Amino acid sequence: MEIDERLIYWYLREGRDLPWRNTRDPYKIWLSEIILQQTRVEQGMSYYETFINTYPTIGLLADAKDDKIMKIWQGLGYYSRARNLLETARYIQNELDGIFPQNYAEIIKLKGVGPYTAAAISSFAFRLPHAVVDGNVSRVLSRVFDVEHAINSSEGKKVIQALADECISKKEPDTYNQAIMELGAMVCKPKNPECHRCPLKSKCLALKNGTVKNRPIKIKGKKARVRHMDYAVLETADHVIFRKREEKDIWQGLHDFAAVEEVNEPQESYMRSFIGREFPDLRIVQIPAAPEKQYTHILSHQKIKARFWRYSVDGFIGENSLYLSIPKNQIEEIAVPRLVHKYLEDVSLV
Repeated sequence: MEIDERLIYWYLREGRDLPWRNTRDPYKIWLSEIILQQTRVEQGMSYYETFINTYPTIGLLADAKDDKIMKIWQGLGYYSRARNLLETARYIQNELDGIFPQNYAEIIKLKGVGPYTAAAISSFAFRLPHAVVDGNVSRVLSRVFDVEHAINSSEGKKVIQALADECISKKEPDTYNQAIMELGAMVCKPKNPECHRCPLKSKCLALKNGTVKNRPIKIKGKKARVRHMDYAVLETADHVIFRKREEKDIWQGLHDFAAVEEVNEPQESYMRSFIGREFPDLRIVQIPAAPEKQYTHILSHQKIKARFWRYSVDGFIGENSLYLSIPKNQIEEIAVPRLVHKYLEDVSLV
Protein backbone atom coordinates (compact mmCIF):
# COMPACT_ATOMS: atom_id res chain seq x y z
CA MET A 1 0.00 0.00 0.00
CA GLU A 2 1.02 3.60 -0.60
CA ILE A 3 1.44 6.13 2.23
CA ASP A 4 -2.05 7.60 1.83
CA GLU A 5 -3.71 4.16 1.86
CA ARG A 6 -1.79 3.05 4.96
CA LEU A 7 -2.69 6.23 6.80
CA ILE A 8 -6.39 6.07 5.93
CA TYR A 9 -6.64 2.39 6.85
CA TRP A 10 -4.95 3.08 10.20
CA TYR A 11 -7.07 6.17 10.92
CA LEU A 12 -10.36 4.41 10.27
CA ARG A 13 -9.39 1.90 12.98
CA GLU A 14 -7.52 4.13 15.44
CA GLY A 15 -8.70 7.74 14.99
CA ARG A 16 -10.35 9.57 17.87
CA ASP A 17 -14.03 10.44 17.64
CA LEU A 18 -13.99 14.26 17.90
CA PRO A 19 -17.12 16.38 17.35
CA TRP A 20 -15.73 18.48 14.49
CA ARG A 21 -14.87 15.29 12.60
CA ASN A 22 -18.54 14.36 12.32
CA THR A 23 -19.68 17.35 10.29
CA ARG A 24 -19.33 18.97 6.85
CA ASP A 25 -20.53 22.32 8.18
CA PRO A 26 -17.76 24.80 7.24
CA TYR A 27 -18.75 27.08 10.14
CA LYS A 28 -18.17 24.37 12.74
CA ILE A 29 -14.97 23.20 11.05
CA TRP A 30 -13.62 26.77 10.83
CA LEU A 31 -14.51 27.38 14.47
CA SER A 32 -12.73 24.22 15.59
CA GLU A 33 -9.62 25.07 13.58
CA ILE A 34 -9.37 28.59 15.02
CA ILE A 35 -9.80 27.27 18.56
CA LEU A 36 -7.21 24.53 18.05
CA GLN A 37 -4.51 26.85 16.75
CA GLN A 38 -1.78 26.74 19.45
CA THR A 39 -4.20 24.75 21.66
CA ARG A 40 -4.28 21.08 22.63
CA VAL A 41 -7.40 19.12 21.69
CA GLU A 42 -8.08 18.30 25.34
CA GLN A 43 -8.13 21.98 26.25
CA GLY A 44 -9.99 23.16 23.15
CA MET A 45 -12.87 20.67 23.36
CA SER A 46 -14.86 22.49 26.06
CA TYR A 47 -14.38 25.84 24.32
CA TYR A 48 -15.64 24.41 21.04
CA GLU A 49 -18.72 22.96 22.71
CA THR A 50 -19.43 26.25 24.50
CA PHE A 51 -19.23 28.20 21.25
CA ILE A 52 -21.40 25.75 19.33
CA ASN A 53 -24.02 25.62 22.08
CA THR A 54 -24.06 29.41 22.50
CA TYR A 55 -23.69 30.35 18.83
CA PRO A 56 -24.91 27.42 16.70
CA THR A 57 -24.81 29.51 13.49
CA ILE A 58 -22.42 32.04 12.06
CA GLY A 59 -25.18 34.64 12.10
CA LEU A 60 -25.58 34.33 15.87
CA LEU A 61 -21.81 34.59 16.33
CA ALA A 62 -21.73 37.69 14.12
CA ASP A 63 -24.30 39.35 16.38
CA ALA A 64 -22.38 38.59 19.58
CA LYS A 65 -20.88 41.38 21.69
CA ASP A 66 -17.10 41.64 21.69
CA ASP A 67 -16.85 41.41 25.49
CA LYS A 68 -18.95 38.25 25.53
CA ILE A 69 -16.66 36.53 23.01
CA MET A 70 -13.53 37.59 24.89
CA LYS A 71 -15.01 36.20 28.12
CA ILE A 72 -15.82 32.84 26.53
CA TRP A 73 -12.30 32.79 25.02
CA GLN A 74 -10.67 33.54 28.39
CA GLY A 75 -7.89 31.06 29.17
CA LEU A 76 -7.18 30.02 25.57
CA GLY A 77 -4.59 32.74 25.00
CA TYR A 78 -3.60 34.27 21.64
CA TYR A 79 -6.58 36.60 21.91
CA SER A 80 -6.13 37.97 18.40
CA ARG A 81 -7.71 34.66 17.30
CA ALA A 82 -10.93 35.63 19.09
CA ARG A 83 -10.94 39.12 17.58
CA ASN A 84 -10.35 37.70 14.10
CA LEU A 85 -13.06 35.09 14.69
CA LEU A 86 -15.64 37.75 15.41
CA GLU A 87 -14.52 40.03 12.56
CA THR A 88 -14.65 37.16 10.07
CA ALA A 89 -18.09 36.02 11.25
CA ARG A 90 -19.41 39.56 10.74
CA TYR A 91 -17.80 39.78 7.30
CA ILE A 92 -19.36 36.47 6.17
CA GLN A 93 -22.76 37.41 7.60
CA ASN A 94 -22.86 40.99 6.30
CA GLU A 95 -20.85 40.83 3.07
CA LEU A 96 -21.39 37.23 1.92
CA ASP A 97 -25.04 36.87 3.00
CA GLY A 98 -24.04 34.39 5.68
CA ILE A 99 -22.66 31.88 3.14
CA PHE A 100 -19.23 30.48 3.99
CA PRO A 101 -16.75 30.55 1.05
CA GLN A 102 -16.48 27.17 -0.65
CA ASN A 103 -13.02 27.09 -2.22
CA TYR A 104 -9.46 27.51 -1.01
CA ALA A 105 -8.81 30.79 -2.86
CA GLU A 106 -11.76 32.51 -1.17
CA ILE A 107 -11.34 30.86 2.23
CA ILE A 108 -7.72 31.98 2.60
CA LYS A 109 -8.81 35.61 2.15
CA LEU A 110 -10.67 35.47 5.47
CA LYS A 111 -9.00 37.27 8.37
CA GLY A 112 -7.20 34.91 10.71
CA VAL A 113 -7.09 32.12 8.10
CA GLY A 114 -3.69 30.99 6.82
CA PRO A 115 -2.65 28.21 4.42
CA TYR A 116 -3.12 25.42 6.96
CA THR A 117 -6.59 26.52 8.08
CA ALA A 118 -7.72 27.16 4.50
CA ALA A 119 -6.55 23.69 3.47
CA ALA A 120 -8.27 22.10 6.48
CA ILE A 121 -11.62 23.77 5.79
CA SER A 122 -11.36 23.07 2.05
CA SER A 123 -10.75 19.37 2.57
CA PHE A 124 -12.92 18.67 5.62
CA ALA A 125 -15.97 20.68 4.54
CA PHE A 126 -15.76 20.41 0.73
CA ARG A 127 -13.48 17.38 0.16
CA LEU A 128 -11.06 19.43 -1.97
CA PRO A 129 -7.51 18.01 -2.40
CA HIS A 130 -5.54 20.58 -0.38
CA ALA A 131 -2.88 19.10 1.90
CA VAL A 132 -2.76 20.41 5.45
CA VAL A 133 0.62 21.18 6.98
CA ASP A 134 0.71 21.83 10.71
CA GLY A 135 3.29 20.90 13.33
CA ASN A 136 2.12 17.29 13.49
CA VAL A 137 2.20 16.86 9.71
CA SER A 138 5.62 18.50 9.43
CA ARG A 139 7.02 16.13 12.04
CA VAL A 140 5.57 13.03 10.36
CA LEU A 141 6.82 13.97 6.90
CA SER A 142 10.24 15.09 8.15
CA ARG A 143 10.71 11.62 9.67
CA VAL A 144 9.15 9.53 6.93
CA PHE A 145 11.35 11.24 4.32
CA ASP A 146 14.28 11.99 6.68
CA VAL A 147 14.19 15.68 5.74
CA GLU A 148 17.47 17.46 6.46
CA HIS A 149 16.07 21.00 6.14
CA ALA A 150 14.83 22.90 9.18
CA ILE A 151 11.05 22.73 9.01
CA ASN A 152 10.70 26.35 10.18
CA SER A 153 13.03 27.68 7.46
CA SER A 154 11.66 28.97 4.15
CA GLU A 155 13.33 26.13 2.25
CA GLY A 156 12.14 23.52 4.75
CA LYS A 157 8.55 24.77 4.54
CA LYS A 158 8.65 24.43 0.75
CA VAL A 159 10.02 20.89 0.97
CA ILE A 160 7.40 19.79 3.52
CA GLN A 161 4.54 21.35 1.55
CA ALA A 162 5.73 19.64 -1.65
CA LEU A 163 5.84 16.28 0.16
CA ALA A 164 2.39 16.88 1.63
CA ASP A 165 0.96 17.71 -1.80
CA GLU A 166 2.58 14.59 -3.25
CA CYS A 167 1.26 12.24 -0.56
CA ILE A 168 -2.35 13.43 -0.22
CA SER A 169 -5.08 11.09 -1.35
CA LYS A 170 -6.95 12.58 -4.29
CA LYS A 171 -9.95 10.32 -3.62
CA GLU A 172 -10.22 10.91 0.14
CA PRO A 173 -8.32 14.12 0.91
CA ASP A 174 -10.40 14.83 4.01
CA THR A 175 -9.77 11.44 5.62
CA TYR A 176 -6.10 11.52 4.63
CA ASN A 177 -5.58 14.97 6.21
CA GLN A 178 -7.27 13.87 9.42
CA ALA A 179 -5.16 10.70 9.42
CA ILE A 180 -1.74 12.30 9.06
CA MET A 181 -2.52 14.89 11.73
CA GLU A 182 -3.80 12.16 14.03
CA LEU A 183 -0.66 10.11 13.48
CA GLY A 184 1.49 13.05 14.52
CA ALA A 185 -0.64 13.71 17.59
CA MET A 186 -0.97 10.13 18.82
CA VAL A 187 1.98 8.11 17.50
CA CYS A 188 4.71 10.19 15.82
CA LYS A 189 5.03 12.42 18.88
CA PRO A 190 7.82 14.97 19.46
CA LYS A 191 9.31 12.88 22.25
CA ASN A 192 9.16 9.12 22.63
CA PRO A 193 7.43 8.38 19.31
CA GLU A 194 5.76 4.97 19.26
CA CYS A 195 7.40 3.73 16.08
CA HIS A 196 6.45 0.11 16.79
CA ARG A 197 2.77 0.88 16.17
CA CYS A 198 3.18 3.31 13.29
CA PRO A 199 1.50 2.29 10.00
CA LEU A 200 4.35 3.98 8.12
CA LYS A 201 7.23 2.26 9.92
CA SER A 202 8.21 0.22 6.86
CA LYS A 203 8.30 3.44 4.79
CA CYS A 204 10.04 5.67 7.36
CA LEU A 205 13.55 6.67 6.25
CA ALA A 206 14.40 8.25 9.62
CA LEU A 207 13.60 4.95 11.35
CA LYS A 208 15.75 3.13 8.80
CA ASN A 209 18.61 5.63 9.15
CA GLY A 210 18.42 5.94 12.94
CA THR A 211 17.62 9.67 12.84
CA VAL A 212 14.10 9.70 14.35
CA LYS A 213 15.28 11.58 17.46
CA ASN A 214 16.95 14.20 15.25
CA ARG A 215 13.88 14.91 13.17
CA PRO A 216 12.44 17.37 12.65
CA ILE A 217 15.27 19.89 12.55
CA LYS A 218 14.29 23.34 13.80
CA ILE A 219 16.00 26.73 13.89
CA LYS A 220 15.90 28.09 17.43
CA GLY A 221 13.69 31.14 17.85
CA LYS A 222 14.66 34.46 19.38
CA LYS A 223 14.95 34.71 23.14
CA ALA A 224 11.72 35.89 24.77
CA ARG A 225 11.60 39.56 25.77
CA VAL A 226 11.37 40.09 29.53
CA ARG A 227 8.66 42.59 30.47
CA HIS A 228 8.10 43.94 33.99
CA MET A 229 4.58 44.87 35.10
CA ASP A 230 3.69 46.31 38.50
CA TYR A 231 -0.05 46.33 39.02
CA ALA A 232 -1.89 48.67 41.37
CA VAL A 233 -4.92 46.68 42.54
CA LEU A 234 -7.26 49.39 43.85
CA GLU A 235 -10.06 48.07 46.00
CA THR A 236 -12.97 49.72 47.79
CA ALA A 237 -15.35 47.89 50.09
CA ASP A 238 -17.47 46.70 47.17
CA HIS A 239 -15.54 47.41 43.96
CA VAL A 240 -12.19 46.78 42.25
CA ILE A 241 -10.80 49.17 39.63
CA PHE A 242 -9.87 47.57 36.30
CA ARG A 243 -8.71 48.96 32.98
CA LYS A 244 -9.72 47.62 29.59
CA ARG A 245 -6.70 47.13 27.33
CA GLU A 246 -7.59 48.81 24.03
CA GLU A 247 -4.09 49.48 22.65
CA LYS A 248 -2.55 47.13 20.07
CA ASP A 249 -0.59 45.07 22.51
CA ILE A 250 -0.94 41.79 24.36
CA TRP A 251 -4.41 41.08 25.77
CA GLN A 252 -6.18 43.65 23.63
CA GLY A 253 -9.85 43.75 24.64
CA LEU A 254 -9.23 42.14 28.05
CA HIS A 255 -9.20 43.70 31.51
CA ASP A 256 -6.30 44.07 33.93
CA PHE A 257 -5.30 46.76 36.46
CA ALA A 258 -3.56 50.12 36.39
CA ALA A 259 0.10 49.32 35.80
CA VAL A 260 3.61 50.69 35.92
CA GLU A 261 5.80 49.01 33.31
CA GLU A 262 9.51 48.46 32.81
CA VAL A 263 10.63 49.48 36.30
CA ASN A 264 12.80 46.65 37.62
CA GLU A 265 12.50 47.28 41.35
CA PRO A 266 9.87 49.93 42.15
CA GLN A 267 9.48 50.98 45.78
CA GLU A 268 6.02 51.25 47.28
CA SER A 269 6.41 55.05 47.31
CA TYR A 270 6.86 54.93 43.53
CA MET A 271 3.59 53.03 43.16
CA ARG A 272 1.82 55.49 45.47
CA SER A 273 3.08 58.41 43.41
CA PHE A 274 1.80 56.72 40.24
CA ILE A 275 -1.64 56.18 41.79
CA GLY A 276 -1.76 59.84 42.85
CA ARG A 277 -1.07 61.02 39.30
CA GLU A 278 -3.42 58.52 37.66
CA PHE A 279 -6.28 58.81 40.17
CA PRO A 280 -6.27 62.32 41.69
CA ASP A 281 -9.76 61.84 43.19
CA LEU A 282 -8.91 58.63 45.04
CA ARG A 283 -7.74 58.51 48.63
CA ILE A 284 -5.50 55.64 49.71
CA VAL A 285 -6.78 54.12 52.93
CA GLN A 286 -4.38 51.21 53.36
CA ILE A 287 -0.84 50.96 51.96
CA PRO A 288 0.90 47.60 51.30
CA ALA A 289 4.45 47.15 52.51
CA ALA A 290 5.27 44.87 49.56
CA PRO A 291 3.61 43.26 46.55
CA GLU A 292 0.84 40.89 47.61
CA LYS A 293 1.67 38.40 44.84
CA GLN A 294 4.41 37.92 42.24
CA TYR A 295 4.29 35.72 39.15
CA THR A 296 6.26 34.92 36.04
CA HIS A 297 3.95 34.41 33.08
CA ILE A 298 5.25 33.00 29.78
CA LEU A 299 3.79 34.10 26.44
CA SER A 300 4.99 33.04 23.00
CA HIS A 301 7.55 35.85 22.63
CA GLN A 302 7.44 37.52 26.04
CA LYS A 303 8.15 36.65 29.64
CA ILE A 304 5.99 38.75 31.96
CA LYS A 305 7.33 39.38 35.46
CA ALA A 306 4.31 40.71 37.33
CA ARG A 307 3.87 42.11 40.83
CA PHE A 308 0.49 42.96 42.34
CA TRP A 309 0.32 45.79 44.91
CA ARG A 310 -3.06 45.83 46.67
CA TYR A 311 -4.40 49.14 48.01
CA SER A 312 -7.60 49.94 49.88
CA VAL A 313 -9.02 53.21 48.51
CA ASP A 314 -12.10 55.37 48.50
CA GLY A 315 -13.30 58.16 46.21
CA PHE A 316 -14.12 58.32 42.51
CA ILE A 317 -12.29 57.51 39.27
CA GLY A 318 -14.16 60.06 37.11
CA GLU A 319 -16.67 59.63 34.31
CA ASN A 320 -14.12 60.01 31.49
CA SER A 321 -11.60 57.69 33.05
CA LEU A 322 -9.85 54.93 31.16
CA TYR A 323 -10.72 52.72 34.10
CA LEU A 324 -13.80 50.78 35.22
CA SER A 325 -15.03 50.30 38.78
CA ILE A 326 -16.35 46.72 38.79
CA PRO A 327 -18.52 45.39 41.64
CA LYS A 328 -16.80 42.46 43.30
CA ASN A 329 -19.75 40.17 42.61
CA GLN A 330 -19.46 40.93 38.88
CA ILE A 331 -15.73 40.37 38.38
CA GLU A 332 -16.36 36.88 36.99
CA GLU A 333 -18.33 38.47 34.13
CA ILE A 334 -15.40 40.40 32.62
CA ALA A 335 -12.67 38.86 30.47
CA VAL A 336 -9.20 38.93 31.99
CA PRO A 337 -5.82 37.43 30.98
CA ARG A 338 -4.87 34.14 32.59
CA LEU A 339 -2.23 35.94 34.68
CA VAL A 340 -4.83 38.26 36.21
CA HIS A 341 -7.29 35.42 36.74
CA LYS A 342 -4.60 33.49 38.61
CA TYR A 343 -4.11 36.46 40.93
CA LEU A 344 -7.87 36.95 41.45
CA GLU A 345 -8.22 33.27 42.34
CA ASP A 346 -5.25 33.32 44.71
CA VAL A 347 -6.62 36.30 46.67
CA SER A 348 -10.23 35.03 46.58
CA LEU A 349 -11.64 37.86 44.47
CA VAL A 350 -13.28 35.29 42.16
